[in-house]
Amino acid sequence: MGRLEGKSVVITGAGSGIGRAASRLFAKEGARLIAVDRSDSVQETAKLVSDSGGTIEAMMLDAGSEKDVQACIGRALKKYGRLDAIWANAGISGGLVPLADQTVEHWQEILRINLIGPFLAIKHSIPHMIAQKSGSIVCTASVAGLKSGASGHPYAASKAGVISLVQTTAYSLSGTGVRINAVCPGLIETGMTKPIFDNAKARGTDHKIGQLNPLKRPGQPHELAAAGLFLASDESSYVNGQALPVDGGLTASMPYAGKPV
Repeated sequence: MGRLEGKSVVITGAGSGIGRAASRLFAKEGARLIAVDRSDSVQETAKLVSDSGGTIEAMMLDAGSEKDVQACIGRALKKYGRLDAIWANAGISGGLVPLADQTVEHWQEILRINLIGPFLAIKHSIPHMIAQKSGSIVCTASVAGLKSGASGHPYAASKAGVISLVQTTAYSLSGTGVRINAVCPGLIETGMTKPIFDNAKARGTDHKIGQLNPLKRPGQPHELAAAGLFLASDESSYVNGQALPVDGGLTASMPYAGKPV
C-alpha cells in the first residue's frame, strides 16, 4: 500500500513546479486528488497523473479567492467523502522591484495569493478535519520567510507570515488531531525561478547556481514533493507547527562560500 493510500488530498498551485511534482508523487502513493491552479496547465498535470493510473480531478480556480477555496474543498468532500490533507502550495514571486517603487496594489496581490490563500485553505478545511479527528495541512513557505536576502520584500513578508500562521494555527488546533506544517523551499528550479536560471545561462554562470548552500546546487521540484509527502502522511504523526527548510543546507548558517574540508 502507498503512503497516502485512499486518502483525499487537495493541492493548490498544481499546474507546474512543486505542485505538479507533488500531484504525481501523491497519486503514486495512493492519494485521490483534487488539483487546483488558475492556469489551464493544471489539466496537463491531471492528464499526467491519470495516464499513470492515478485518481485526480483538475479545477481551474484561484487559491486566493474564498469562494474558489470553498469550491475545491467541497469538491473533495463530494467526490471522495472526506478530506485527509490539503497542501496550500500556490504562490507568486512578485519579482524584484525596488522598495521605493513598490505599490500597495503589488503588496496586496502577493499577500492575497501567498498568505491569505493558505489562511483560506486552513479556515475551510479544519471543520471537516476536526470532525473526523484527523488531518494534515501543509503550507508552502520559503527560506525567504526565515532570513533576508532570498527575495523581494513583499514575497519575503508573505512567507514569514505563512510560517507564523502555521505556528499559531498548530496551537489553535490543540487536541483536535489535526496537524499543520510548512515546507520552506530554497532555490528550486521551477517556473517561478526560471528567470534566474535563464539569466545565469545567458551569462554562462549557470554552474554557480546554488553555490551558497553546502550541496552546491539548486533543488528540484520532486525533492520538495517528497518533503510534503512526509508531512501529509501518517509518518509525520508527531510533527506539528514546524517550518521545514528544504534548501540544501542554506539556512544552516550564514552564507559562506568556503572550500570543502
